[in-house]
Amino acid sequence: MVLKIFFPQCCTTADSGLLVGCWIPDQDSAVVLAVVHYPFIPGQVKRYLTEIRSQTDVDLTVLGSWSMPKEGQEGMDSFLKDLSTIFPHSRWLQLSREIGKRGEGSVRDENEKVIIVHYDQRKVMLSQLHPVQEGVSHSKMEQSALRAVFHTVAQSHPLFFIDKYDDGPLKLTHWQSEGREASIIAELVKQGSVPVCKLLTWMLSLWSWLGSIRLLNVPPVRFISSKLSTCVQLGYRTEHLQTVSSTRKATEHMEFMRKANIFVSFLLDMALGLLLIAWLYRENRIGKLASTLVPVADHVAKELRELLEWLMGAPAGLKMNRALDQVLGRFFIYHIHLWISYIHLMSPFIEMILWYVGLSACLGLTFALSVLSDMVALLTFHIYCFYVYGARLYCLKIYGLSSLWRLFRGKKWNVLRQRVDSCSYDMDQLFIGTLLFTILLFLLPTTALYYLVFTLLRLVVVLFQGLIHLAVDLLNSFPLFAMGLRVCRPYRLAEGVKFRVLCEEEGTPLHLMMEINPIKVSAVLQYYRTPTYSCYPRDSWMALCKKLFVGELIYPWKHKTTKTD
Repeated sequence: MVLKIFFPQCCTTADSGLLVGCWIPDQDSAVVLAVVHYPFIPGQVKRYLTEIRSQTDVDLTVLGSWSMPKEGQEGMDSFLKDLSTIFPHSRWLQLSREIGKRGEGSVRDENEKVIIVHYDQRKVMLSQLHPVQEGVSHSKMEQSALRAVFHTVAQSHPLFFIDKYDDGPLKLTHWQSEGREASIIAELVKQGSVPVCKLLTWMLSLWSWLGSIRLLNVPPVRFISSKLSTCVQLGYRTEHLQTVSSTRKATEHMEFMRKANIFVSFLLDMALGLLLIAWLYRENRIGKLASTLVPVADHVAKELRELLEWLMGAPAGLKMNRALDQVLGRFFIYHIHLWISYIHLMSPFIEMILWYVGLSACLGLTFALSVLSDMVALLTFHIYCFYVYGARLYCLKIYGLSSLWRLFRGKKWNVLRQRVDSCSYDMDQLFIGTLLFTILLFLLPTTALYYLVFTLLRLVVVLFQGLIHLAVDLLNSFPLFAMGLRVCRPYRLAEGVKFRVLCEEEGTPLHLMMEINPIKVSAVLQYYRTPTYSCYPRDSWMALCKKLFVGELIYPWKHKTTKTD
């Protein structure tokens, strides 16, 4: 049988005393957490361990003795060995360090093979062990023993967190044996964050109550607010602030990391928004932007008019149906005239509108980008109308041709059973079906050409809005805090451990060094990416091509997604 002893590195230079830790049930392992220095009173040690056990879920006990040879303490080994009668246990460990050798020791038990695993107590306590990725094979016993070690050290934090100048009855050695100095700034932030969080929670509850007013929940208002990126981002940011400002302490690691990621992302978002405001309102950039908007709109209208005139002729030498071509061309040209008249009507107010819209960046860069996406949707509303008209006409003819084609084959669509059934038609029905099929077939190229041109224009707008939405999603969902831990303190996010041999000699225990393997960057994104709103399309490329072929509409609206486990 092999006995595994997990021994902290900080205790290798400790004075002689008692080993305090716990046994891992069913694993034949012991985790040493601290060394109680001599001199001590056994009754005080028992009371101290009872007090620590009441604060943690760890069954702390005296594991054995630790001997550091010093002058004038020649009989210390026998004295510490006799303490096994005062602290009864099934096993009594006796570890000692030989002078002149680093990281070595001995166990006074010849019936078992002993492996001493040295570990960095600070890193193990602050780290979070994640599941092993990429199918690395480990036995369930090894995984459970390793997790038990991490869990034991992490749950023993009351044993380590003592003040620097707290002179208690016992002197211990662990990773914080010198204590920790309290930070006045940190304490002030902790004390001041509670009323701030309560005030923010009250303001958010008031905002949620205003949003639940019946007037704002009527179907038209609810439909429009669900399609505006600004409203969606506002609701999303409100949800984030409610999570961060909650006065309830995070009890789990994932909950703490989610709050930290949201808080850091919020700070970065606000900082980038303030930088954007500083850039916009310097050197009259708002006025320059407003003065160039109307000429750009006129240029776009001119290009669209030339495109429609080209389609009304013989585009690329194609023979079009002249009557339908002229009707569609004039119809779209009239819409362009309406749109440019609307732009010129709003031109005196554009600079004022942009000035107030720029102030939205004080709520964060994501809010400003959402407002920009809505402005693009409003400024390109005529292109959306052209696309809808062309798509509806094209879709109507495609479905009409498919229905008439089933008529020629003696089939029909059964609406109740959702399938194609056989059907017999008389001569009048077949004659009218033939005429309609011929008319739709010869009008299809003209409609398809207009649909193709306006679909391409629509896809350009959707692509631009999609890039804006991707930037917003990146700022909202990127685990910035977790990525910072991965770069600056990789041991905080552990994927596993590796062991390095320190000493392997005959007649002495095997000494290993346990080192933490940091988690991969891809795994950080998988575990800690915040659930967010993704922009269209979420379909596959085949499904998107099918929608475009049959004339179904595509939208850049956002859809909420959930994070997969």
